[in-house]
Amino acid sequence: MKTYQDLLKKLRIFRQERNWEQFHKPKDLAMAAAIEAAELMQEFLWQNEEEVKQKVKQNKERYADEIADTVVYLMLLADDLGIDMYDAIENKMAKNAKKYPVEKCRGKSTKYTNL
Repeated sequence: MKTYQDLLKKLRIFRQERNWEQFHKPKDLAMAAAIEAAELMQEFLWQNEEEVKQKVKQNKERYADEIADTVVYLMLLADDLGIDMYDAIENKMAKNAKKYPVEKCRGKSTKYTNL
């Protein structure tokens, strides 16, 4: 079974073999993640739900690549900053649970400040 740590180790090795740590400063990793996320968004721009479903069905690998690029940069950024992604996600979910209690927000897209 593959784990997050196994994948992170592969990413570290891949980066080290190419001597890319010199380019992977926090600012640059954050910018790269945002750029890759924007490339993903571009794939959906000006399309309705049905068009998106059809495009993904026709070329799922294209979307998977853009998602992977974004996640890879975020994983490396978190690792370089000493942030445990599991802890960060669990902590954020706990905060969101308080901001968005089920009884107030179920089925609503309202921001927590307006609930």
